[in-house]
Amino acid sequence: MQKATVDDLMQSPVRTFRPSDTIGTVREILFGQGYSCAPITDEAGTLQGIVTSTDLIADYDGAAPISSIMHEKVYTVPRYSATSLPARMMRNHKLHHLVVVHDQTVVGVLSSFDLLKLVEEHAYVAKNRPTESKHKKGKRGRAELAAAEARKQG
Repeated sequence: MQKATVDDLMQSPVRTFRPSDTIGTVREILFGQGYSCAPITDEAGTLQGIVTSTDLIADYDGAAPISSIMHEKVYTVPRYSATSLPARMMRNHKLHHLVVVHDQTVVGVLSSFDLLKLVEEHAYVAKNRPTESKHKKGKRGRAELAAAEARKQG
């Protein structure tokens, strides 16, 4: 069984914007087309930043450039990397979106919801599930056992 890669889960093609595009334009397109984020690239396609739908909820001047609110620190992940890498990055840095790159070109976006597809596809069995013990320890455990015994008898 072959393990999933970022390429299997990412959203592609990705809608990018230029730093000079207005907040209003980006907001309208992101919300209108159901995107949760968008990379911001220059004319050469070089990644400049990222904006998320959460960023656009605030009441910003729609005529202002998107560069005024974009996050310039962008976390990227290689297109063909194992899914454990973006999962670890998102957890460690408290992120919900990563930009997917291949040969230094933006090729997609991976969200935490995309990674949840892996969980949906697998039926996990809980390990070391606690069992009912007749030998509960401590005062509280002994009191619970005594109450249960009293209910049985009475």
